[in-house]
Amino acid sequence: MIRKKLVAVVALLSATTMYLSACGASNSGGGSAGGSSDAPSSNVDQKWANCKVTDGAKDASSMDADSKKDITIGAFNGWDESFATAHLIKYALEKDGYKVTVKGFDAGPGYTGLAGGDIDLITDGWLPLTHADYMKKYGSKLESMGCWYDNAKLTIAVNKDSKAKSIADLESMSSEFGNTLYGIEAGAGETKVVQDTMIPKYGLKNMKLKVSSTPAMLSQLKKATAAKQDVAVTLWRPHWAYEAFPVRDLADPKGAMGGAEKIYSFGRPGFEKDDPKAAQLVKNLAFSDAELSSLENVMFSDSKYGGKNNDKAVAEWAGQNSDWIKKWEQGKLTGNQK
Repeated sequence: MIRKKLVAVVALLSATTMYLSACGASNSGGGSAGGSSDAPSSNVDQKWANCKVTDGAKDASSMDADSKKDITIGAFNGWDESFATAHLIKYALEKDGYKVTVKGFDAGPGYTGLAGGDIDLITDGWLPLTHADYMKKYGSKLESMGCWYDNAKLTIAVNKDSKAKSIADLESMSSEFGNTLYGIEAGAGETKVVQDTMIPKYGLKNMKLKVSSTPAMLSQLKKATAAKQDVAVTLWRPHWAYEAFPVRDLADPKGAMGGAEKIYSFGRPGFEKDDPKAAQLVKNLAFSDAELSSLENVMFSDSKYGGKNNDKAVAEWAGQNSDWIKKWEQGKLTGNQK
């Protein structure tokens, strides 16, 4: 009975933390922008937990282009990694003569459209928790293209040269951080986790959580790191800030911020049969933290394209990472698994 209660508590905590999945494009998310259709599942579907980003990968570089070349990719509104991967796939396929359209959807309508065949592909299925309810409803109709990222989680980050190593260090070192932990929106899932779980678990009585907005947090992070000052912020992976600023995560030995999820791609019914080369290219996709942060930084940071020209941003990144593109086509990417 105690074990069952513990599992239920952990699942509930994870469900709360993963509401951050809605933070993304425009750098103003934090879970506050998503509608009720984007709310996380309260269930954990463990059959999705054991995916490796290299599963199903094989050389697609010599495959003939598909006869069906019109492809629609659904990207989830407000989720940077969704638009990053959608436009990257668009870039690769259009070089091979495909006509690719990227359309924005909230998660609920996106899954509905995919199951109904109105969308060919989505690349942002968070599992085993956040989208478990969608899998329960639509999973039997969808074609899994595998997972491409394995470290989607909430974090507390500090400047790289800080002496702090763990969240537990923040209490004794609070004065070095101005007694402030810079947060995001009041309605964000991460804000609730920090207030209700992380701060009590670590007894952070001297650190004040400054609830504001994602842009304000990022502005403070930019200002402090440029001035070589210690700074602590609520952050999450994937995020372009890890590429744009000299920051790193604090260890979370008490697991207060929740665990990591994996991000999957799914095709509509019949997608792989109709578009075997496109499907294989999607299966070959795999990102490490550094690689994904690098792509998102070019696409979404204010110092780069700021989310205003995704196709041009992806083309620029691809030109700078031609070896990565070649490995992707050959099925040789390893993600975080070095």
